[in-house]
Amino acid sequence: MNDQKRRDYVVIFVLWLLVFVVASQALIIAPILPRIAEQLSAPEAVLGTLITSYAVAVGAFSLVVGPISDHVGRRRILLVGTALLTVSLAAHGLAWDFASLLAVRGLAGIAGGVLNGAAVAYVGDYFPREQRGWANGWVFSGFAAGQIAGIPLGAILAERLGFRIPFLLFAVLMAATFVLVWTTVPKPDVQLATGRLSFGSAVGAYATLLRRPEIAAATVVFIVMFMGNALYTTYLPTWLEATLGMNGTAIGAMFFVGGIANVLAGPQAGTLSDRVGRKRVIVAASIGIALVMFATPFLAVGVLAVYALFFVVMGLFATRATPFQTMLTELVSGDQRGSLMSLTVGIGQVGSGIGGALAGGAYVAVGYDGTTAIAAGAMVLIVVLVWRYLPETAQIDVPPGAGRPDKHNHLAADSPAEIACGQTHDAFCGPTAEGGYSLEKTVAYEQARRNADGEIRPRSANEFPGDR
Repeated sequence: MNDQKRRDYVVIFVLWLLVFVVASQALIIAPILPRIAEQLSAPEAVLGTLITSYAVAVGAFSLVVGPISDHVGRRRILLVGTALLTVSLAAHGLAWDFASLLAVRGLAGIAGGVLNGAAVAYVGDYFPREQRGWANGWVFSGFAAGQIAGIPLGAILAERLGFRIPFLLFAVLMAATFVLVWTTVPKPDVQLATGRLSFGSAVGAYATLLRRPEIAAATVVFIVMFMGNALYTTYLPTWLEATLGMNGTAIGAMFFVGGIANVLAGPQAGTLSDRVGRKRVIVAASIGIALVMFATPFLAVGVLAVYALFFVVMGLFATRATPFQTMLTELVSGDQRGSLMSLTVGIGQVGSGIGGALAGGAYVAVGYDGTTAIAAGAMVLIVVLVWRYLPETAQIDVPPGAGRPDKHNHLAADSPAEIACGQTHDAFCGPTAEGGYSLEKTVAYEQARRNADGEIRPRSANEFPGDR
């Protein structure tokens, strides 16, 4: 193994650990709500606000931090976010009543908003196009690992030692992550934004992104994706308990099985998308998810059948999520990547909220079979949107010299890989390219936008001696 490959593996491990801790401390709340209610004498009616405060903070601050990371770089954001999350998790140990715990959950949400988009954007900054699917697959298997190991471990510790202990353990792990980011994660050699940073410029950056049809479509896909997932999963435990008599332990084992599927499928899907293209994998996985969602009420005839179905659907979720996240990093260049990743994090929170709100009414009105049919319809809509509006980013046939700095050192695009959709001559690029989305137009668009914001030139590592 050469030195570069070794450094790549270290970066993947550090980002994996970061995702593992962020996911674990967020997911652990729901299982330990009864312990929190007991130990803080909190009424059940207000316990859900612990989840709401975290989600709102994540969504809001991800939008704030995105444009900042485009200017200062993802490494600095990762350092700030890991430090802030370490402090906020440690503060859980000082929570003396429900109000104070609610406040520290909001602080943890701020840190989560700082980190979520930056972690994805860093993968896009650091790894070349042909390795991004592979890298994203491994990094975000940390989320599934949190579901498999973090939640059971935290639940056991909360049961035996009190609800504060899991958060203190996660604080120690996040402190270690901060040290690892500081010592082993380099500053990527990627173009950053150089224009003036202000509230107006941040709003303008998001508006510029959303004016691009493929970005607007990707945003809608993100909303529909999270909404459909919430429709399917929110009342699944309730339905299983009512129809099959599954208890909490059996349902917990189901999520454990689903987490294993995530860990297994995510890295493989990323590697596959590097070879055959992001779009193929996203479309195929979405079709599979739609079929499994629709079939669940008819095929879930016993506990083993439920486990098998949930294993398949969670594996398909990971199979779609990894190449989709990777595609998002390739739709824009480095000076917009943070904004786009943060925008999608915030949008995802909106989609989850909409799905959760709709799930209750749908479950009462049409039952779980009707709810899963609606969720399956949402997955079909994703297939249509991805096919029609999203470009293929993994296999790009770029004219020689496109995307390279010219003789005046102006940057037309970070690299050919950063151009959203060249002419791939691939059927899965679909009507998008045929409808007028071309490489030349993308290059011209990016150059015009960057000229309007001020001259952008490549930076050398020597200009940032303190960032290495």
